[in-house]
Amino acid sequence: MKVSEQWLREWVDPPVGSKELAEQLTMAGLEVDSIEPAAGEFASVVVGEVLEVAPHPDADKLRVCRVEAGQGEALQIVCGAPNVHQGMRAPVALVGGRLPGGLKIKKAKLRGVESFGMLCSARELGLSEEHAGLMALPADAPLGTDIRDYLKLDDRIIEVDLTPNRGDCLGMAGIAREVALLNDCELTPPAIAPITAQVEDSFPVAVDAPAACPRYLGRVIRGIDPAAVTPLWLQERLRRGGIRPLGPVIDVTNYVLLELGQPMHGFDLARLQGGIRVRFAEAGEKLTLLDGREVALAADTLVIADARQPLALAGVMGGEGSGVSDSTRDVFLECAFFDPLHIAGRARAYGLQTDSSYRFERGVDPELQLRALDRATQLLVDICGGRPGPVIEVCSDAHLPRRPAIRLRSERIRRLLGFELKAAEVAGILEGLGCAVDAEREDWSVIPPSHRFDLAIEADLIEELGRVHGYNRLPSRVPAGRLQMTPQREEQVPLNRLRLSLIERGYREAITYSFVDADLQRRLEPGRQPIPLANPISADLAVMRSSLWPGLLGALGHNLRRQQERVRLFESGLNFISEDNEIKQESYIAGVACGRPLPEQWGVADGNLDFFDAKADLEALLRLGGRFEAFTFEAAQHPALHPGRSARVLCDGRSVGWIGTLHPRHAEELELPADTQLFELEIAPVTTGRKAAFEPISRYPAIRRDLALLVDEAVPAAAVAERIRLAAGETLKELRLFDVYQGKGIETGRKSIALGLILQDSSRTLTDQDVQAVVDEVTTALQRDLGASLRE
Repeated sequence: MKVSEQWLREWVDPPVGSKELAEQLTMAGLEVDSIEPAAGEFASVVVGEVLEVAPHPDADKLRVCRVEAGQGEALQIVCGAPNVHQGMRAPVALVGGRLPGGLKIKKAKLRGVESFGMLCSARELGLSEEHAGLMALPADAPLGTDIRDYLKLDDRIIEVDLTPNRGDCLGMAGIAREVALLNDCELTPPAIAPITAQVEDSFPVAVDAPAACPRYLGRVIRGIDPAAVTPLWLQERLRRGGIRPLGPVIDVTNYVLLELGQPMHGFDLARLQGGIRVRFAEAGEKLTLLDGREVALAADTLVIADARQPLALAGVMGGEGSGVSDSTRDVFLECAFFDPLHIAGRARAYGLQTDSSYRFERGVDPELQLRALDRATQLLVDICGGRPGPVIEVCSDAHLPRRPAIRLRSERIRRLLGFELKAAEVAGILEGLGCAVDAEREDWSVIPPSHRFDLAIEADLIEELGRVHGYNRLPSRVPAGRLQMTPQREEQVPLNRLRLSLIERGYREAITYSFVDADLQRRLEPGRQPIPLANPISADLAVMRSSLWPGLLGALGHNLRRQQERVRLFESGLNFISEDNEIKQESYIAGVACGRPLPEQWGVADGNLDFFDAKADLEALLRLGGRFEAFTFEAAQHPALHPGRSARVLCDGRSVGWIGTLHPRHAEELELPADTQLFELEIAPVTTGRKAAFEPISRYPAIRRDLALLVDEAVPAAAVAERIRLAAGETLKELRLFDVYQGKGIETGRKSIALGLILQDSSRTLTDQDVQAVVDEVTTALQRDLGASLRE
C-alpha cells in the first residue's frame, strides 16, 4: 500500500522524520519497502494562463500561445498539445528551469517561431503517465505560484508491504492508528457527520445470501452535476495512492477506499431495474465487467444483481452495463461487508486482482459501512451537488463476526515474551489497539476491535504487546533448560550422514514443494492415483507428490535453463501415497544427475554420466550402514525410466527403491538431456545398519585365486558373486570383479567374467589343498546353479 506522508500527518503528526517513521513501521510488522518523492525533480515551474492561441505559420500541429505566468509580461510559447485553449491554466516551465530527467528549459525557435518556456503535461512533470495533453489546473489557481507549492509536491510516498493478516491497515485510517499508538500521539481523523436525507427516494434491496453478505447498505443521490470535475487535491491523493482519477463518482469511492479501507461502488440509478439483489450466480449467467471482458459466472460466485441480470461481481469488480458515465445524474451508492471466505479466490478464478478483492479477502471492518457511506455521500455532494436519500440497510446480525472475550494472563506474557510488562502498559497498548479491556486481578478480559480479524487467541494479544512495545526493546537473555541425553542406537545411520555422503560426491541438496503437477505425476507413475488438493495454490501444484522425482526434475530443468551444464541434486522428504482410503507418509531420499561425471579438466576424457555412475553414488549410500550385502539390484522396468537402463533396488528381497536413466519420452517432453539419471530409495532400510563388532586381524597370510568364468550373457554379475559367497563360506574375505568380456573367442550369447577370490583363515595358514577345495566347491556350485564353466 502506498501512503502519502503528508496526508498521514494530517491524521497523526509524530515528532519523527520520514526515515525514523519508516523504521518504526517496519519494526512494528508493517514492512516499508521504499520511500519515494511524490513528484520528479523539477524547478521554475509555475501556474500560467493561456491568453491567446494562434496557429503556427509553418506547422499544422503547433500553436503559438501568449501565456501569463506572473513574470511581469506575457510569454510567447509554442505548444503542440491538442487540448490547449484560451483561458486554460496549466503548468509553465520558465526559461532556466529544469524538468525531470535533467531537461533544461532554454529559449528556442520551433519552425522559425521563438518560444520562451514550455507548457507541461503531467507526465513531463513526473506526476503520472498521462500525456494526451496539458495538465489542466483549476481556473482559480493563482498565477505565478510555484507548482510544487500549489500541489504540495514536497511529499514522500511510503510503500508498505502488508502481511495477509493486517487487512486493517489497507487504509490511511489503519496506518494512522498504528503510528499514533507507536508514538503515543493524538489521532485526529476527519469529522464524518451523519447525512440528513434531502429526498425520501429509496431503492429496494434484498440479500438472498446473508452468510456471504451479512451487511449491505445503499443510498440514492439525485441530481448530481454530470459536468462536475474532481478537485485537484483529491486527484493528487489518488495519484499518490497509486490510483488513476476517472471521474467524480468513481474518484470519491476510491478515495474512501484509500482513506478508510472500505471498498464501495456507484451504480447509475437509471440503469437499474426493480431493485438490488445480493445472490449467487445462476446457471448460464454472464457478465461484462468494467474492463470490457465478458465472463461466464460460476455457481459459487456472489453477485450484485437487479431484477434483470447480474450487475457486478460482489467484492471484486462492477459491470459495464450499470456503471456511471458522463451523463449520469442519479446515483445508487453501495457499501457492504462481505465474508472473506466467500470472496477469497473468486478474483483469481476470473483472472482478476482488484483493490476491492484485495481488501475483502483479508477482511474489512464489519462496523465501518455506515461511516464510509456518509463520508462518500458528503464528498460527492460537495463536488457534484445532488440530494441524498436515506440509508437503506439490510443486516443479518446472526452472520456478522462475533468477537468473544479473550483471557490474557500476566504469567503467560512473562513466559512468551521473556520479561514482565507493567499492567498499565499492557492496558494502554490494548486500549490503543481499540480493544475493550477489563482487568481481573493480574489478568485481563479483552474484546478485540471489529477491524482486527487476526486477534483471536491469547497468543495473538501477546504478540501485539511485544510488537507495540518494540521487538528491538525486548531483553536478551540466554534461555535456561534442563538438557537430557537421549539414547542413540549404535546401528542407526543418521539422515544427515546420508546427506553428507551425497554432498561429498558432488550433489547439492534441493528442497521442492510437496505439491506437484498432476499431469507430470501421472506420467511418471501412471499406476498410482495422486492425492488432489482441495484448494491448490496454482494449477501446476494441484496434487500431493507420491515421488520426489517430479520436484527434482523441475529443479533440474530450472538449473539447465540457467546454463548449468553439470547438475547433481538430491532431496529427502515425505511421499504421500493413498492406500485403502488412507494416506501413507513415507520418507524417501532421491537424486537426479546429468552432465559430466567430473568437473571439466584436462586429465579426464570428456563424456556424460551413465547408469553405472549413478549406481556408484547409490551404492555409496547403501554401504554406510555396513549391510551392503543385504541390498541387490534387479533389472526391471519403471514407467519413468529407460526400459533397458533401469533396476529395482531390493533389501533382503523386498523392493525399496529404483534407479535408472530417464525415459526418452519424458526427457523429450520435459526438454531434459537423454543421459539424465535418477534414483529414489526408502530411507528406513538405508539408515538401519549393523552394529559394529570387533574382529581381530588374522596373523596368517591371505591367498588370492582368480577365476575366469563363462556364463550366459543374461546372468548378472551379482548372481555369480552371491553363489561364490555361499559356496566359499567364511574363508572368503573379499571378492573382486575385475573384468567382463564379450567378443572374439567367446561363444555368442555368453560372456566372460573374471573374479579374484581373497581367501584367509584366522587360526592357521591355508594350504594349497585347502584353497583348491574352496575353488572346487565354488566352481561346482556355479556349474550347478548358473551353468557356468571355467574359461580355458
